[in-house]
Amino acid sequence: MTSDNSDGTVTRADFVVVGAGVAGFTAALAAAERGLSVVVLNKGPRWDFDRAEQSTATFYAQGGVAAVLPGVVEDSVDLHLSDTVAAGGGLTDPVAARPILADGWPAVAELIDLGTHFDRGADGDLLRTREGGHSVRRIVHSGGDATGAAIQRSLSRAAGATSTIDCRDDATVTSVILDGGVCVGVTYLSAGRRHAVFAPSVLLATGGAGQLYAATTNPAGASADGIALALRAGAVVADLEFIQFHPTMLFTPGVRGRRTLISEAVRGEGGRLVDVDGASVTAGVHPMGDLAPRDVVANAVETAIERTGHPCVYLDVGAVDDFARRFPTVGAGIAAAGVEIGDGRIPVVPGAHYLCGGVVTDEDARTSVPGLLAAGEVARTGLHGANRLASNSLLEGLVMGRRAARTACLRRAEPVADLAPAAELPATVLPRTRLQDLMSRFVGLRRNAAGLRQVAEEIAGAPLTVIADGVAVEDASLTLTATAVVAAATARAESRGSHNRTDHPHTDTIGTSRMFRLVDGVVAEQSPVVIGPGG
Repeated sequence: MTSDNSDGTVTRADFVVVGAGVAGFTAALAAAERGLSVVVLNKGPRWDFDRAEQSTATFYAQGGVAAVLPGVVEDSVDLHLSDTVAAGGGLTDPVAARPILADGWPAVAELIDLGTHFDRGADGDLLRTREGGHSVRRIVHSGGDATGAAIQRSLSRAAGATSTIDCRDDATVTSVILDGGVCVGVTYLSAGRRHAVFAPSVLLATGGAGQLYAATTNPAGASADGIALALRAGAVVADLEFIQFHPTMLFTPGVRGRRTLISEAVRGEGGRLVDVDGASVTAGVHPMGDLAPRDVVANAVETAIERTGHPCVYLDVGAVDDFARRFPTVGAGIAAAGVEIGDGRIPVVPGAHYLCGGVVTDEDARTSVPGLLAAGEVARTGLHGANRLASNSLLEGLVMGRRAARTACLRRAEPVADLAPAAELPATVLPRTRLQDLMSRFVGLRRNAAGLRQVAEEIAGAPLTVIADGVAVEDASLTLTATAVVAAATARAESRGSHNRTDHPHTDTIGTSRMFRLVDGVVAEQSPVVIGPGG
């Protein structure tokens, strides 16, 4: 049901999905199959796959989906779990992680049923590659290195063909509507007007926070919106200090924003990381060499850069069979950046890539705020711990999107009051370029107390700004999320996984997650929170 008021439209639905990537569209489709009316709020423009820049990180996912395929005798869910736990730096929750991994093949099978074409060999079997931290080949892929684009295309088309899914583009969500501490809807900006959608369940599937940094593999829309929405709604977040820096982002001096990712699968197919003198970057660092977990390889790359004084290292693809055919997306990105690799060496540096923590959820995507769900990169399920295992992200988005739909179905009959959305309050905003420069310098791959303190103090001194448009919403989201990331990084006086404190290089014997919540406008650490069916 939709009605008009003096400000904008007011809509009622069974389920609101904020975000149009793998987790969001998977949830929307699964909910629609159960008979729910769904409103999807997509911050980006209407999908056009010929557009040069896309709005979701899903589209840019290259490597593939990590999944244990039936009939592959050398692999098992237990082995996948062992690899995931080993990569997670002691913070992966095996009890939460195992069921997610076990649902990998059913999730892939559903994508195939939707028309997603994964690469197959001459015998018709799905081709599999290997990436960092994996013991065996278990990454299924599409178009060589265009897996995310293939998944985004099939999910988007399926959602567009479903009559009970109302996808609203150019819609920037500004707040979660609460009634007695229960989430009952959201407000959003579109075409200069503020609108509201009410529903018993709202899913945050907004992706990550790569735009906290001057250079990232993430698209422009990865502005931490979901983290900020959840914090303002009173939800608990955890593990925000664990921001994964991909070891091989294309080095393009002076360029801000999204940079081309050089898929980890390139190393899985024979690519070698070398320094400017041709010496191996990872020799003696880890038994798995260039295919060690991402935090290990990223730090080895940074060490090589510091040792040589050269601004980058190189990924030598001379041994990769038919590189241009196998990795067309990588090749196109390199060409678009104007980088020449006639010698077969691609210049790379670590780049902000994936938020391993996020809004704390249970196994059914429920957050600590009843009615508010989270799935995908914005959520912290316990799967990734302190460092994500390669290609577990698409898997998690698919699996948790389906579970969120199931939870929304159970909440369908929950009453939703007819409320007038509260007025938007001014928010602290540090100009984006300044914030990105501070985060890149002091809260990047390596941090220390002095740098963290400087960022915290500058953010604390930033002015309050009226949130009048989508850009201001993003800047406010980035500023609040940066505050939480810095608080978490400051509290973790150890180095673990993708979080490296140069002033605390040790790793504590016992690893614990640090949880935070917004209390009276201040990001404050909380005791562990148990999320139950009431959420």
